[in-house]
Amino acid sequence: MKLTAITIAKMLNGIVEGDDSVYINKLSKIESGVKNSLSFLGNPKYINYLYSSNSSIIIVDKKLQLEKSIKSTLIRVDDPNESFSKLLDHFGESETILKGIDKNSHIDKSASFHDDLFFGAFSVCKSKSKIGKNVKIYSQVYIGENVSVGDNTIIYPGVKLYPNSIIGKNCIIHSGTVIGSDGFGFNLDNQGRQIKVSHNGNVLIEDDVEIGSNCSIDKATLGSTTLKKGVKLDNLIQVAHNVVIGENTVIASCVGIAGSTSIGKNCMIGGQAGIAGHLTIGDQVMIQAQSGVYKSIKSNSSVMGSPAIKYIDFNKAYVYFRNLPSIMKSVQKLLKNNKDA
Repeated sequence: MKLTAITIAKMLNGIVEGDDSVYINKLSKIESGVKNSLSFLGNPKYINYLYSSNSSIIIVDKKLQLEKSIKSTLIRVDDPNESFSKLLDHFGESETILKGIDKNSHIDKSASFHDDLFFGAFSVCKSKSKIGKNVKIYSQVYIGENVSVGDNTIIYPGVKLYPNSIIGKNCIIHSGTVIGSDGFGFNLDNQGRQIKVSHNGNVLIEDDVEIGSNCSIDKATLGSTTLKKGVKLDNLIQVAHNVVIGENTVIASCVGIAGSTSIGKNCMIGGQAGIAGHLTIGDQVMIQAQSGVYKSIKSNSSVMGSPAIKYIDFNKAYVYFRNLPSIMKSVQKLLKNNKDA
């Protein structure tokens, strides 16, 4: 793929500064850019590479002030990160259109789908399921009974969709993820035995959701475990029964969310955080990595620690945690002086 600076600028609604006829045929990191490659400056920490990079074109912020001359052609845009993402999508488009049903797969006669479906080898679609337009389902995917998959959704190898799961439009589900398995629910009987609680609900995933590899999203006891529009999950995340995750919330890897907890919209949850059950997490909440959340959190809060407390309070307290040995030496010295007095 060969693109000139002026062509890229038109794609990104940007402004060329330098040679608008220079071309690129690949993308590269700014610190390792080479001739005929395009890079971007999305983080100020990498600004020194702007002056040493050999990239032919670099995408930068419109407001960036140069401190010295550079050899690359610049394309100035409103948001370099967003613009570079668009180019990644453009370069990532497959030249081969995936289409057709592999002879080693099985789709039940009662299931419905469109002519543009791609259905990979050894995948299975059970009865009464519905698959939308332009859907790509790779190898070894299991789609249970009465499942719905929306238009333009991509399901990568090894995904399992239990019966009655609903997947929206423009979703991406990565390999190894299981959607709709039973929740972790048991009750003790009078003899002390754990008796399984039946889960008769489902999982509802709205439009534009992306789910990383090897995630588990359990179906509800009653009703739906719900991931709302625009939710993004990293790899290795556990979402328990009846959890609701609000629009555009992003969750990093190895997070566990216990049953019946509701998380608001536009939240950011760091890796390895654990969230207890039956809590309400407000909108625009930030939960730092490895936090343990045991109580509900109001909107627009930032928490850290285990048990999680306000982020600013944790940082203040950490100063004392870190200096505790020297503090104790001072305390012991004071106690000794008082004793000798």
